[in-house]
Amino acid sequence: MATSRKTSSTTTSGKESHSTSSRRSPGSGGQGEYFHVEVRPGEEFVTYRTQDVGDPGHIQRVAGKRETGSWATVKWLIDKNDAHVEGDTLVGDTSEAKDVLKKLGSKVIHKSGDRFEAKPRRNVAEKSKPTAAQKKARSQNIKKAQAVKSSK
Repeated sequence: MATSRKTSSTTTSGKESHSTSSRRSPGSGGQGEYFHVEVRPGEEFVTYRTQDVGDPGHIQRVAGKRETGSWATVKWLIDKNDAHVEGDTLVGDTSEAKDVLKKLGSKVIHKSGDRFEAKPRRNVAEKSKPTAAQKKARSQNIKKAQAVKSSK
């Protein structure tokens, strides 16, 4: 289910006034069930949606919708039973947690409480596609299909 967050309200004069809240941000206290691995700042998004990845309740992806309508990963929620902290980094204990942390493509750094920060994966420009890895995978897939077809 998508939830939306408004950070401002309009007064009778038509000017926007920002509302302040005494609520602490999720993961800042260190008492929750999940480690929060932030990939992008939440201020970029207007609506959020949480998706279970793998087994229900273990690893969740929080996706955000921008004002332009595009969606992107805001953060990952990793159950505390699936990972642990070593020094200032988060280390996966299960294969799913290890896979998510590996796919982030950057070191996961501790901020505060249960909150960690990672950089998003780099964006490959369309003009540089297909990459060498994509070309190799495509040719391997074609060879596999030809082998299956010739064996029939």
